[in-house]
Amino acid sequence: MTKAGFVSLIGRPNAGKSTLMNSLLGENIAMVSQKANATRKRSNAIVMYEDTQIIFVDTPGLHEREKVLNQFMLDEALKAMGDCDLIVYLAPVTDNVENYEKFLKLNNSKIKHIIVLSKIDQVSQEKLFKKISQYSQFSDHFEALIPMAIPKKVGHDDLLKTISKFLPESPFLFNPEDLTSELVRDIYAGFIREGVFQNVSDEIPYESDVIIDKIHEEKNIDKIIATIIVEKESQKGIIIGKSGESIKRIGKYSREKIESLSGKKAYLELQVVVKKGWSKDKSYLKEVGYSS
Repeated sequence: MTKAGFVSLIGRPNAGKSTLMNSLLGENIAMVSQKANATRKRSNAIVMYEDTQIIFVDTPGLHEREKVLNQFMLDEALKAMGDCDLIVYLAPVTDNVENYEKFLKLNNSKIKHIIVLSKIDQVSQEKLFKKISQYSQFSDHFEALIPMAIPKKVGHDDLLKTISKFLPESPFLFNPEDLTSELVRDIYAGFIREGVFQNVSDEIPYESDVIIDKIHEEKNIDKIIATIIVEKESQKGIIIGKSGESIKRIGKYSREKIESLSGKKAYLELQVVVKKGWSKDKSYLKEVGYSS
């Protein structure tokens, strides 16, 4: 009998949830950045493990509500917690357990969860055992604790095997050949946002967004037209850069990510527009897809 179910990846901002999902999938489909709160919407990856289909749902980090956009992001994470069959709580080994205690208070549906203790390759065995001991006081709350070193794939099989135990018997929910149920335009928009995060510093990435205006698919090349939205005229200048150098770097970075996923050449046309206060405008956020 086959199994299938949704598994939400939950944790603080910048805990490494997108990195974990990409690693388990073996493909880079979720935006990854060293900067916190890079993920804004839920996205998913379909991972096959023996007779189990695991649909991982990547979520924005659990954080305090601030702007309207931040409220949407927190709502996305909370919905994912309530809608799934199982939660994987990602806890870097260097984190304080207070973050986990906050998660326990937010898990109102009391969905079963597993703790992934990540970055174990960055600490000594003594510190690792001490951290495991700290989480052991909460053993009545979690089903399993799995130490992992994500880039080295240490603990990957243990995690997938453990998840499989807790998912319900079910026919597969998606074609086993599919990597995700996400729309291509959403994945590409994420790659371009990642390009902005990687190539522009300070607050600008947080006050910018990307809309895919058009995708024209041909046999050997995809032609993508996209708009980068910013809040201030000064930010537009920084995104474009002197003689267009900055937007060229963003385009090159994004194009390489798109080509790696699609296996085809990509032509990417980017424009930058100013939309003052877009991240605080509820009607505009709804228009561009941030609607709860």
